[in-house]
Amino acid sequence: MICGRCAACKYLRRRCPSDCIFSPYFPSSDPQRFACVHKIYGASNVGKLLQQLPAYLRASAADSLYYEAQCRIQDPVYGCVGVISLLHQQIHNAENQLAKTRAEIAVLSSFAQDITK
Repeated sequence: MICGRCAACKYLRRRCPSDCIFSPYFPSSDPQRFACVHKIYGASNVGKLLQQLPAYLRASAADSLYYEAQCRIQDPVYGCVGVISLLHQQIHNAENQLAKTRAEIAVLSSFAQDITK
């Protein structure tokens, strides 16, 4: 590596090889990103997972692992499922409010038509 070690190799206190699986996805400028992922999944598991994936999917996988690890740290019981559940509830509430508003509009439109007759 030209710029030194990646965040993973710094965290693990090892030399960063030129073909380091972590360096493209865990830059030294964002050490918290790797620390978070390592805390939840472990460096070995993350490395194995990234190596098994095709190169074009690795960046998305690293982003997903980071997001899911952050959620798990913030909410150890539900993790990202808690966020998904909350968003589903908000969608349900918005749909109910929309249905009520449409019903009110229908009633008021009907009332306005009756007045104009």
